[in-house]
Amino acid sequence: MFAYTIRRLLLMIPTLFGILLLNFLIVQLAPGGPVEQVIARIQGMDTSATQRFSGGGTDTGIQSQQQQMAMSGGESKYRGAQGLDPEFIKSLEKQFGFDKPLHERFWMMLKNYLTFDFGNSYFQDRSVMDLMLEKMPVSISLGLWTTLLIYFISIPLGIRKAVKDGSAFDTWTSGVIIAGYAIPGFLFAILLIVVFAGGKYFNIFPLRGIVSDGWDDMSWPKRILDYFWHIALPVTAMVISGFAGLTILTKNSFLEEINKQYVLTARAKGLPELKVLYGHVFRNAMLIVIAGIPAAMVSIFLTGSLLIETIFSLDGLGLLGFESALNRDYPVMFGTLYLFTLLGFVIKLISDLVMTWVDPRIDFNSQGAR
Repeated sequence: MFAYTIRRLLLMIPTLFGILLLNFLIVQLAPGGPVEQVIARIQGMDTSATQRFSGGGTDTGIQSQQQQMAMSGGESKYRGAQGLDPEFIKSLEKQFGFDKPLHERFWMMLKNYLTFDFGNSYFQDRSVMDLMLEKMPVSISLGLWTTLLIYFISIPLGIRKAVKDGSAFDTWTSGVIIAGYAIPGFLFAILLIVVFAGGKYFNIFPLRGIVSDGWDDMSWPKRILDYFWHIALPVTAMVISGFAGLTILTKNSFLEEINKQYVLTARAKGLPELKVLYGHVFRNAMLIVIAGIPAAMVSIFLTGSLLIETIFSLDGLGLLGFESALNRDYPVMFGTLYLFTLLGFVIKLISDLVMTWVDPRIDFNSQGAR
């Protein structure tokens, strides 16, 4: 297993390189880059880059600078730059690093990323690492509790449905699962706000933030209660939309194992049902569930939390990545991409190691690094 782990770690290098290269080329060649974002603001056009760009001033300062610039009738490669001083355009390119060739910018990015130096945000004038560390507790809180609750609910429920297949319990829980699967998480989040967060009926839970003002001055029991009070609705919305698939997967996996000969033999020997389920069936049935952990966690931490963070005004990594994409804030975009790609690789490796722990018969060494 040690050799397999080393091969997997080495395989991450070219895979990560390919992912970064492909996304770098797509993003760099796409229109509406950071230079065009600033030009649009100077020209008074609507743009999502609402923060000041690094090294520059406020909107008023930019407009003042525009009035002082000499006007030129030359053509520009940037949309909306006609009439602006070419020297000013060159200063913007230098500020954002676009005065260097494409390949030089890419290699410089790779060299910096080896030391986790993601540079500064274009439009917030702050270190990307500081921004991610600041937003990370929110996303970790949502992702961790959502993942734990989904697995603690789905696995026992899936096992129970497999054992009671065709019963009344299986029928009505299937209805709940279908409803949870059909309702998008963001729609359920809006429903929770309307009912429980002062939208129309009750005003029990807060609508924004992960803790209350003055949280640092509270006693530790009140801090814990306040923290769970704030994350109750967003986590519930994410759990409802995420537990259905895992429950069905667990049920089907257990049903397949329960009908196999070794289970019938174990029952014929008089073994208790719990011993049969958790001593024999569980180890084999859980392999497919464990294999799906990486995709489930990445989905929860990224796709699932993005809209939830927006709806509940939670300033996490999902919202940060979304805003950076709108603003063409490339350092933030690639910093979050790099971090989450590494996280996905590590989670996949850990899931493989857990699979060998659950079933020692699995030998990844004979299969090679996948």
